[in-house]
Amino acid sequence: MHSYLARQPVLNRNKETVGYELLFRDGPNNCFPDVEDELATNRLLADNFFTHSAKKATGGKLAFINFPYCSLIQRTPLMFSKKSFIIEILETCEPTDELLEAIMELHQQGYLLALDDFVPSEAWNRFLPYVHFVKFDVQATPIAKAGFFIRRQRERVEHLKFLAEKVETHEEFEAAREAGFDFFQGYFFSRPEMIQRKTLTPCALTTLRLYQEISQDNVDYKTVEAIIANDVSLSYKLLRHVNNMTSSLAKPITSFRQALVYLGEERLRRFISFVATAHATERKPRSLYGLSVQRAQFCERLSKKLSPAVSGSQAFLAGLFSLLDSLLDHPIEELISQLPLSEEVKDAVIHQQGQLGALLKLSQAYDQADWEQVTELCNTLSVAESVVAELYLESLQWSSFIEKASAE
Repeated sequence: MHSYLARQPVLNRNKETVGYELLFRDGPNNCFPDVEDELATNRLLADNFFTHSAKKATGGKLAFINFPYCSLIQRTPLMFSKKSFIIEILETCEPTDELLEAIMELHQQGYLLALDDFVPSEAWNRFLPYVHFVKFDVQATPIAKAGFFIRRQRERVEHLKFLAEKVETHEEFEAAREAGFDFFQGYFFSRPEMIQRKTLTPCALTTLRLYQEISQDNVDYKTVEAIIANDVSLSYKLLRHVNNMTSSLAKPITSFRQALVYLGEERLRRFISFVATAHATERKPRSLYGLSVQRAQFCERLSKKLSPAVSGSQAFLAGLFSLLDSLLDHPIEELISQLPLSEEVKDAVIHQQGQLGALLKLSQAYDQADWEQVTELCNTLSVAESVVAELYLESLQWSSFIEKASAE
């Protein structure tokens, strides 16, 4: 399963790239997909701010993302860190009281906002104190007219910056710069470039079970934790998402229970609904996901047999995330570095070092029926081969049971 993303650079007056507008694509052809604006936004966010770090796509620079009316009214941006992106208010939005209330709340929370394809009108004047960027399509609005607006607004709203979109020639760039624009974007600088990468999507059956749980009047955190722990996609996205939201905390959130409690019922419902809806029609490679969960269970069970014993939860995480590179087609170092895991888990998953690393090696050796390696690792860990065989069989039966239960 792949996600597709196009990006177009945003440059300053010195033609230096300061950011990118990120554009959703549903295939390798670099053209806008035939989907609703809200679905396009949700997919872009789910693929690039839950699973991956958007810094990879922007090189750490600003990210501009389009938000349609419904997404703004529903306060979708509040699910993400205020440093994640600049919220572009799509030109299709109506300047209603309801929208103004949402914009004021986002502004108060510290988010940066931009008016996209802006056309000056009295109805939008009350929004200007709460936005930070105004984007003009210079093919639709004459540069001279935009320049007149810029000069007037600089006297009224000092913090406003102005961006010229669809700049296609050197002459247009010079004219826009002379008119007072601060930033520029268009084919004169670069056409949108495609970025393709593997993405994780939650299992539809697991999602259904989660929907059932979060539909209850009182969420059973223990049950939700058990379901999420058995889905590597949701596990990864949950920890990434919550730690992006809590970057200011002294200690990162490292367990699913902590993450769920931090989110609370309302935000938990929104998180699950958002991720599930964004990928409602997609499938995932069941064999890899099944192996991840089975390996996690095997490592957890075996950790209790070691002397001294190893943390079962740490062993579970090491097994669960050990196949992320195969699932995402990205280096394991890059993926694991984005999660708030202990150094022991990171060393195990990336380098297969330490006791947790030995557990992963043993699991892999069993998967490959490398009995010589199994014997060597059992001796290293001081655990009987018969015990390992029993636990491996139990983990296989357990993962099979989970899969069957999900299908019911």
